[in-house]
Amino acid sequence: MTTVISMWSGPRNISTTMMRSFGNRADTRALDEPFYACYLAQTGADHPYRAETLAAYPNDFQSVIRWIDGEKSHPTLFLKHIAYHLAEDQGFGFLEGWRNFLLIRDPRAMVASFSNKYEDVTPIIRSYEIELRIFEHLTARGLPCPIVDAADMLTAPEAMLTSLCAALGVSFDPAMLAWKAGPRPEDGPWAPHWYDAVWSSDGFRPYVEKSLTLNSDLESAAAGAADAYARLHAARLTI
Repeated sequence: MTTVISMWSGPRNISTTMMRSFGNRADTRALDEPFYACYLAQTGADHPYRAETLAAYPNDFQSVIRWIDGEKSHPTLFLKHIAYHLAEDQGFGFLEGWRNFLLIRDPRAMVASFSNKYEDVTPIIRSYEIELRIFEHLTARGLPCPIVDAADMLTAPEAMLTSLCAALGVSFDPAMLAWKAGPRPEDGPWAPHWYDAVWSSDGFRPYVEKSLTLNSDLESAAAGAADAYARLHAARLTI
């Protein structure tokens, strides 16, 4: 029986680094943002590598679920999700058979990074809204939903991964700490646009706190996610 580990994040976090970490386990197969094409098909959003993503991935929710079910070839299946890819009216019952966790990061840092690649930063606000709803849905049903802050993970990768694995009910594997640089087969079709930093990495890069200067629009966007981030941050895993 395959254990499905489902990670929910906003854009411009360390989500691809986390996919590298779990994907480097010998017992794990990884899928990169399986709901992305579904989101593009529903919204018509003009994202980089849109056509390639729509051609490579299922374009509707139920087809994505069937795809995930068909990929259970390893003891563990790791799913990297960007939360805003879910439709606004999407229920969360499908999560209840998976082991879910949330990845969060200071929204000011996220909007600063996202704006360098894409002009519209509202997906960060929406991702936090959905992550908070996922947390509330799962905890209301007595289901675990551990939360990891990117700053904590980069500061102490081994300790945080050990804590996260314990919360998810899987063993920590030292192979999660380092990997070969370059592309990986699980990388989505959009990887050439977004994954330059990850492709050059071979492990978790040390946390560096940066001084950020944002314009008024970016500050407003970050403020729109601040409350959800604060609530999730207060419930995060610590070591």
